[in-house]
Amino acid sequence: MSRLAFLRHADSSRSTLAEAESAARNLGFATQTFNVQHESELPDAFEAARRENSGAMLVLPSPFLGAVRERVIALAARHRMPASYELRLYVEDGGLISYGPSLADLYGRSATFIDRIFKGANPADMPIERPARFELVINLKAAEALGLALPQSLLSRADELIR
Repeated sequence: MSRLAFLRHADSSRSTLAEAESAARNLGFATQTFNVQHESELPDAFEAARRENSGAMLVLPSPFLGAVRERVIALAARHRMPASYELRLYVEDGGLISYGPSLADLYGRSATFIDRIFKGANPADMPIERPARFELVINLKAAEALGLALPQSLLSRADELIR
């Protein structure tokens, strides 16, 4: 694989795309970005990625893409495009692989902040926190459907394997 596709919502942060492109270039990948504004543009983006010989796709974080994730996952499967996502929700819904912050951990931390506020803490005095726990989730059924033999070194690092 020498070409990596990025799928992003046209209104998403450009800094996320810039960081992803920089990382891909440092790993020796050529990249191509597919910007979508509407759900109806998704099929064309996947067809173009396949036509351009992209070996895999990174779906960049976006509330829009999260809202249409079932369609994104279905298109990735239809085009036999290995895709990586930020959130485990994609993998639970049939996507291949995700690496990103643990939502369960974030929600737990939120509850701690709410408790402190209810006990009188001033929200303005509370620190801003970044996610502390990240998780790697792999869907083995999706890998099998794509004909991928994932290396044991990757599987052993996964926080969860969905069968």
